[in-house]
Amino acid sequence: MVDLSSDEFIEREIIEDDDSSIYLSIGDLMSGLLMFFALLFITTLLQLAQKDVPKRLIIGNVVGEMKSNNINVKVNPETGDISIQESILFARGSTELKPEGKAFLSSFIPVYSGVIFSKEEFDQEISRVVIEGHTSSEGDEQINLELSLLRSLSVYKYIFSDISFPTKAALSQKILAAGRGEIESDQNRDNPGDRKVVFRFQFRNDELKNDIPETSL
Repeated sequence: MVDLSSDEFIEREIIEDDDSSIYLSIGDLMSGLLMFFALLFITTLLQLAQKDVPKRLIIGNVVGEMKSNNINVKVNPETGDISIQESILFARGSTELKPEGKAFLSSFIPVYSGVIFSKEEFDQEISRVVIEGHTSSEGDEQINLELSLLRSLSVYKYIFSDISFPTKAALSQKILAAGRGEIESDQNRDNPGDRKVVFRFQFRNDELKNDIPETSL
C-alpha cells in the first residue's frame, strides 16, 4: 500500500507535475511556431498575389485593345508575350519585311504602345519591351542566330523609321532588339511555328530574366 503522506510519494508527484509543465510548454511553443509560420506563409502569398496585380491588368488591357481594334494576335495570358509568325512578316529566309508585315506592324504597334503608356502604373511596371527574333532548328545554328537578330532589327527599324504614333519617343526608351536563334525551337523537327518574332514584356516586379543573349543590341 502506498503511503500518500510519505516524502517519496510527494517528491514523485512534484516531479510528474514538473514534467507535465515542461510538456505543456513545449506543446504551446510548437503551436505558437506553427501559427507564426502559417501566418508568414499566408502573408507571403498575399504579397505575391498583390505584386502580380499590375502585370495582370496590363496583359488584360493588351488583350482587350487587340480585340477591340481587330488585331488578330495571340497574347500569352501569363507573360503577355505576343508571337507574330514568320509568314506574316517575312518571306522564308529573308530579313526584309513583306508589305503585309509592314501593314501589320503599322496597325499593331500604335495600339500596343498605347496600352503601355495608357497609365503611369503600366509605364512604371514595364521596364523593357524586347523584340525577339526566333527561328526553327532547321539549318546552321549560327546562321539562324544571325537571321533572328537581323529580323528583330528590321522590325525595330521599321517601327522607329516608318510608323508615326503618339508614344513613339517613350517606346524608344524601353525597347530592345534581340536574336534568340533556335534556342526555344523544337530540336527534333523543323516546326514552322518556331519561326516568329515575339514582343516580350519585362516586368519590374518579376525576377530579372538573364537569358537575353549576347547578340542583344
